[in-house]
Amino acid sequence: MDNYLKMHKIHLFNVAPAIPEKISFLETLANNMWWCWNLDALELFRRINPQLIRQSGYNPLKFLNLIPQERLESLAEDDGFLRQMETVKARFEEETKGGVIGGECSTAGDCTAYFSLEYGIHESVKIYSGGLGILAGDHLKTASCMNIPLVGVGLLYRLGYFQQYLNETGWQQEHYPENELNLMPLTQVCDDHGKPLLITLPLPEGPLKIAIWKLPVGRVPLFLLDANIVENNHHFRELTAQLYGGDRQMRLRQELILGIGGFRALLAMGYHPAVCHMNEGHAAFLSLARLNYLTREKGLDFAAAYEVVSRTNVFTTHTPVPAGNEVFEVDLLRPHLRALAEDLGIAPDKVIEWGLPPGGEKHEMSMTVFGLRMAQQANGVSRLHGQVARNMWADLWPGHSRDEVPIDSITNGVHVPSWLCQEMATLFDRFLGPDWRHRPNEVAERIDEVPDEELWRARETVRGRLIRSARELLERQLSNRNAPLSEVSQAKNVLDHDALTIGFARRFATYKRATLLLRDPDRLIALLKNDHRPVQLIFSGKAHPHDDEGKEFIRQIVEFARSAEVHRHIVFLENYDMNIGRRMVQGADVWLNMPRRPQEASGTSGMKAALNGGLHLSVLDGWWAEGYTRERGWAIGDGVIDEDPEFQDMVESQALYNLLENEVVPCFYERQSDYLPSRWTAMMKASIKMGLLDFTSHRMLEEYNQKFYSPARQEYEKLLADNGKRAKELIKQRQRLEKLWKSVRVAMPSSDHESANFYVGDSFKVTTQVHLGELKPEEVDVELYYGPVGSSNKILTSHVKIMEMQKEQGEGNYEYVYELTCETTGRYGFTARVTPRGHDWKKVTPGFIVWAEEGE
Repeated sequence: MDNYLKMHKIHLFNVAPAIPEKISFLETLANNMWWCWNLDALELFRRINPQLIRQSGYNPLKFLNLIPQERLESLAEDDGFLRQMETVKARFEEETKGGVIGGECSTAGDCTAYFSLEYGIHESVKIYSGGLGILAGDHLKTASCMNIPLVGVGLLYRLGYFQQYLNETGWQQEHYPENELNLMPLTQVCDDHGKPLLITLPLPEGPLKIAIWKLPVGRVPLFLLDANIVENNHHFRELTAQLYGGDRQMRLRQELILGIGGFRALLAMGYHPAVCHMNEGHAAFLSLARLNYLTREKGLDFAAAYEVVSRTNVFTTHTPVPAGNEVFEVDLLRPHLRALAEDLGIAPDKVIEWGLPPGGEKHEMSMTVFGLRMAQQANGVSRLHGQVARNMWADLWPGHSRDEVPIDSITNGVHVPSWLCQEMATLFDRFLGPDWRHRPNEVAERIDEVPDEELWRARETVRGRLIRSARELLERQLSNRNAPLSEVSQAKNVLDHDALTIGFARRFATYKRATLLLRDPDRLIALLKNDHRPVQLIFSGKAHPHDDEGKEFIRQIVEFARSAEVHRHIVFLENYDMNIGRRMVQGADVWLNMPRRPQEASGTSGMKAALNGGLHLSVLDGWWAEGYTRERGWAIGDGVIDEDPEFQDMVESQALYNLLENEVVPCFYERQSDYLPSRWTAMMKASIKMGLLDFTSHRMLEEYNQKFYSPARQEYEKLLADNGKRAKELIKQRQRLEKLWKSVRVAMPSSDHESANFYVGDSFKVTTQVHLGELKPEEVDVELYYGPVGSSNKILTSHVKIMEMQKEQGEGNYEYVYELTCETTGRYGFTARVTPRGHDWKKVTPGFIVWAEEGE
């Protein structure tokens, strides 16, 4: 039979269940990912058949194919089920109307397009690998909940990311099962004639054809690009086969498909996004497609198009170390850019120039540098990461002080309904009211009203569920690798429902230091085996297929967990995915995080644990550097970075053991006469409150919308109004500044007080002389730059005040003054500088800044 199929072409067809008209809404529900963050929708599917929904991996489309026709017919006559379904249907229709899918967002330019190489929406849609994709999924879900006009763009991977299993030695193995597209809520996008809509991307070997699939995420459409179509040759069809797979050429081509192909796909479907958001440098090539669109379709010249693109792009960087930023060899890039040159109208050397770091290697193009140069709005993903990114990329803005490098920070957040357990959701409904789903920060304070007994009961219930899940998963993974029956049998008794449970689940990169807890095995064993105050550990996570050091960390943990002394107290769960992650952040009492500061850009798993009442135990890195207080959790170390990584590992491992022995464990087991750990539940409430106030994706999207999306949409409209009149004016002003800026000088400012000693409330006048040449005073800002200074007499925290032109002295010379009031005590310094006025020239054109020291 196999030989017959290889020799003959066959026609494929699908057979779907014949769902009765009365319950036809089930199909509608299954074909929109809205169901995955709405517990009442999940309960509706569970009511049909709880065993089959689990067996399907909580994939409603697969689930409906497993339901016997007789059961479907009986549901259509079940009044109770129909009433429950109508309740879900009413909410679904209310929460999916409007937006882009609902039709209230016009496609003419009032939407934001969000580009990401991966999306983690639910474990049944395997087009994600980890944190970057899960954040992107939460971004789309939240945009739907908040009715922010947004569309997503990504790639449709036939294999997705790998599934992990461990061999008998504990070494990670990878398996790549193929996605069943017919069991994913996908609809192929067609043209007006009903034929699949295809776009073309020129490559060195010839044109690549790309199909488009639509996956609804509530109100937000996610468009996925697919090269695996019959119009392409075999090699081209492989380009979208696998996430983060293949060689550097495949990665480059995936990013060209995402950026250029993705923007062209939007245009072909009638979308003309005003704002484009690049989730990492993977999507940076979209700027080339935007430039091409604005010059060919909107009639702008290249310089004006650049002004529009750079002022309406958003770029988010997630990488806190230089080595982690995407680069491509120029020799690999050039033939691809040549193939695109005629189509885009942009010379390859110009594109490469945009991606070359100042003073860096000329043989590599940095996608982060390219993205930053093409986006006036840029951000890191936590306050600490924003500082790190500003320091890392300061050379792109010469003359700027480090704290004014135009890379903002918007701390990541998580989509609460996607990660909250049923028990906590019920408590939130009762004590916070239904608004917690839509305005979590406004009701967070009400968490104090939840009785300790009910909060602790919920914690024990969810911990118990995690223990049961861990046992089932462990038993299954042991059976799959044909472990001895005695070992499989022991899996049924691992872990304790009442013991302090610590979770650690994330990508096994070496900087995350998963083995830090193993540095002193005797102390760890003593913690795990304490008869009166036992501790247990649940690990999960994947190493990159090419990261042998990360795989070795996994092997060491598995080997330790297999030892007879501790095998009941520590487990490693294979094939970490969103399902395992959800169970762990919901059920763990303590969430452990041990990155080497400052290499964790943000992290979000700890936020999810916090919302479920878990307490965070972490190095002061990423989000925890701004979230930590003693009332909410524990800090490993004090944030100091040592030059010797080995010494830092030793110090912080000891700090971790000390915290566990002296603070975490005693706090958990400290019980009052009512057997409640009142100090622990108080910390749980503080942790939940923190999560709802500061670390939800609602807060995150509100920041993106207020800081970036809304202003950029308004700017886009203004720049293109009257045939691009404003954009053309900007070009004229840029050219004028470029011609005349070299003549600008500013003298060192002086004070009208001889003494340098003042008291709070005193004022003094600062004066400086400025030469503007042919520029006019209304074209510049003369700024007083001041702030507290450190031991090296450098300003630590900058403050800027606009000085007033007091006197015109002729021949382009002017006198500027400002009266400065001393508001707080300390040691301060001041100087002066000149920058162009308005239009954020400092952001988009490095070099337009003159300091007093330079003008003397």
